[in-house]
Amino acid sequence: MIYRENGQFKSTYPADQQIFPILQDRWVIAALLAFAFIGIPLLASEYMMRAILIPVLILSLAAIGLNLLVGYCGQISLGSGAFMAVGAYASYNFFLRIPDLNLLIAFVLGGLTAMVFGILFGIPSLRIRGLYLAVATLAAQFFSDWIFARVPWLTNYSSSGSVSVPALKMFGFPISSPVEKYLFVLAIVAVCALAAKNLTRGHLGRSWMAMRDMDVAAEVIGIRPMHAKLTAFAVSSFFIGVAGAMWGFVYLGSWEPAAFDVNRSLNLLFMVIIGGLGSIMGSFFGAFFIVALPILLNQVPAALGMPIAVDTAAHLEFMIFGALIVFFLIVEPHGLARLWSIGKEKLRLWPFPH
Repeated sequence: MIYRENGQFKSTYPADQQIFPILQDRWVIAALLAFAFIGIPLLASEYMMRAILIPVLILSLAAIGLNLLVGYCGQISLGSGAFMAVGAYASYNFFLRIPDLNLLIAFVLGGLTAMVFGILFGIPSLRIRGLYLAVATLAAQFFSDWIFARVPWLTNYSSSGSVSVPALKMFGFPISSPVEKYLFVLAIVAVCALAAKNLTRGHLGRSWMAMRDMDVAAEVIGIRPMHAKLTAFAVSSFFIGVAGAMWGFVYLGSWEPAAFDVNRSLNLLFMVIIGGLGSIMGSFFGAFFIVALPILLNQVPAALGMPIAVDTAAHLEFMIFGALIVFFLIVEPHGLARLWSIGKEKLRLWPFPH
């Protein structure tokens, strides 16, 4: 069938879609970024920024890091909370002990420290896989919980075991209001998400996906398993470490080791499963769902005149999470990202006749 012969479009719809969706997707992403940087600061309330948008963005970055490891490389990890803790505490110590250190550099150093930590615990992935690898990464979680609670130097000898960060500044400009914190976090997350997307489209990302799909065949065609797995752990840990630094510095302000316990690791895994394995956009969907669901369970019934108790809302939250995880694993393993893709395809097909 002929749809249009001149201009950008080709003679058939499949040939046309080889170039059109790429430009269409880029326009959509550009519009979303413009709205995020300009529209949301003008429209959103301070409560929405502080309670929803800032944690969603930070957890999205952590979910992207975990998705690179689990969704793209197929390596199971239950220790992502430990990598967030390493990034947070390392950034705190660098920022505390190096005079006039730029906040952004402190975050990068925290991410690099988490990268080294991730590589050390990623070495067992060269020999083991599946449940055994999950247990090995869970050991990283327990180790981080122990070391940050038992080594006082890491908390600057705080008697309570908690740490507090000073007022945030970037190039002499304060980062104190919810709008300033939101824009600061958004800029970092946007750059990291773009870098992660480019990595997955390049040679490194394709080697990860080859290891995920069939590691023996990947090794036969020349992909080195050690290089692929360790780079996946390294890049994943870096992103998670930066997210942990932002979680501690920007969102919490002060924290203790319990802020990065095993529940944080499980929440990140839930985000990846619900949002979509092997999808950068799915990491944002999963983070938004995990953060927004408890707020909705607390506020929507009250707005409808049917308030529920806090403990009942907490039980409902666990029930909904469990049901959705089972649903997505059985019915739609690619999660909410797959629904997003289906919606985009519907929008592309709608204006054109068959």
